[in-house]
Amino acid sequence: MTDQREVAIVRWPGRRPSVEAGPAALLASYHLRTEAEKGAAVADVSGLPDRYRAEVLDPRTAFADAVVLVALSGDTAVGCLVVTAPVGGRSEIKRLWTDPAFRSKGIASGLVGAALALSAENGVRTVRLSVWKWRADAIALYERLGFAVAESWDERDQLVCMERAV
Repeated sequence: MTDQREVAIVRWPGRRPSVEAGPAALLASYHLRTEAEKGAAVADVSGLPDRYRAEVLDPRTAFADAVVLVALSGDTAVGCLVVTAPVGGRSEIKRLWTDPAFRSKGIASGLVGAALALSAENGVRTVRLSVWKWRADAIALYERLGFAVAESWDERDQLVCMERAV
């Protein structure tokens, strides 16, 4: 018998007070890991660049015009993804993160699938995203989900831009 719980994907904020802090913790992990991968490791959230620290400290305000999706295992937030509001028929996926203890369970694929479905419901024609080139597993996931490398819309070095039709 396994101890695996089913994972549910919900919009945040939602009706479960027990997961209110979930996105902040996941975003903190995401940003701290990213800064370390970029060679700019910081000890805690207080050392993050202002823009990223604001997302962690107040995700409700930081993503007021976006939809935050959270993957829950029971009442524990184990993954998150932000999808921006449509502009000109296009949305962007940002901040996809799965708790390392819950990886390889289809959570990231489920979050992206939910974001694509939400985008389709909102009349979006194209969804795009950017990913650091050293995140080969993430790039492979996006390619499996139909994303292809696109011309860059971001000037940051080592960033791969991808998109797909909805």
